[in-house]
Amino acid sequence: MSEVIEKPKPKLVVDTNVLITTLNRKNPEFAIYTAFERKSFDWIVSTEILAEYAEKLTDFYSETTANLVFDILCTATNVIFSEPFYRWGIIQDDPDDNKFSDLAISASADGLLTFDKHYQIFIDLKFPKLNIIHPKNFGTFMQKWTY
Repeated sequence: MSEVIEKPKPKLVVDTNVLITTLNRKNPEFAIYTAFERKSFDWIVSTEILAEYAEKLTDFYSETTANLVFDILCTATNVIFSEPFYRWGIIQDDPDDNKFSDLAISASADGLLTFDKHYQIFIDLKFPKLNIIHPKNFGTFMQKWTY
């Protein structure tokens, strides 16, 4: 009998601004949602991030949409629930953004998907390391994980 070996897949934290754009089929970022649906990557979330998702999705779309997305994220087998064990507080310009970078660092994420320029501070930072991925580079990033 041959053993099925599951290929490794990246673990990503997704900023709220990216989540909002992935839900519209007309946006190029819909490819991110499609990749999630295909289980091509693991999506890392925390309680604090789920609360922000619910709030912003309700504001941008509707409470019904927010609840649907929340249900999907809470039941999908490729979602990792984690809590940051340390608050780095690296982003000074918008401290609320730290919830995403703190989680990504704590959970040893392979990247943080975001449009937000505040995270560019991590490009030159020697420690802690965090791979910042702009959604337009998602396809290129994912190619590194396929063989």
